[in-house]
Amino acid sequence: MSASPRLLRCDRAASAAEFALVLPLLLLFIFGIIDVGRFMWEVNQAEKATQVGARMAIVTDPVSSGLVDADFASSTLPAGSLIPADALGNLVCSSTACTCADCPTSIGAGVNSAAFTALVTRMAQIKPGITAANVEITYRGSGFGYAGAAATGTGGGSAPPETMEISPLVTVSLKDVEFTPITSLLLANIDLPAFSTTLTAEDSAGTYSN
Repeated sequence: MSASPRLLRCDRAASAAEFALVLPLLLLFIFGIIDVGRFMWEVNQAEKATQVGARMAIVTDPVSSGLVDADFASSTLPAGSLIPADALGNLVCSSTACTCADCPTSIGAGVNSAAFTALVTRMAQIKPGITAANVEITYRGSGFGYAGAAATGTGGGSAPPETMEISPLVTVSLKDVEFTPITSLLLANIDLPAFSTTLTAEDSAGTYSN
């Protein structure tokens, strides 16, 4: 039995077939636009979280307990002298240890876990999902601070002792944060760019930051 000429000429389902062919591309395009918006939103969140983390790092207790205890006074840098920028190399702190391969002054590897946890918690309020593994804090010399100030106070007499002698540049870095696009069917992740913000330490004491 052969199809009737009338059936062969019928095109009533043509638009449905064409729509079925175009639909996957249309959905990919729509979700691609959504993913671009989500990506930019998460980039903005991550950048703001890094800025907030840096602000908290300079006005609350230092993460490096070794830096708090460091004594920069020496035979070539008498007590009361301005601490030069090259007196502190790159002191890098994670959640477990602080390391400094190029520090002229001996600085311990201890970490103030409470301070580190508080900083990560504050950043996660801006961008949920940030963990301690994503955050790194670096202290560098700034040319500010006075040798021996931690023991004697900067104002002399009854001046309260400083938290640490040096007022370093503090860099908070955010890294290895992942983004999950809808267009990957939520099965694949891509890394967001790394972010960092640097500010000069202020009072560096306490547990609260605005």
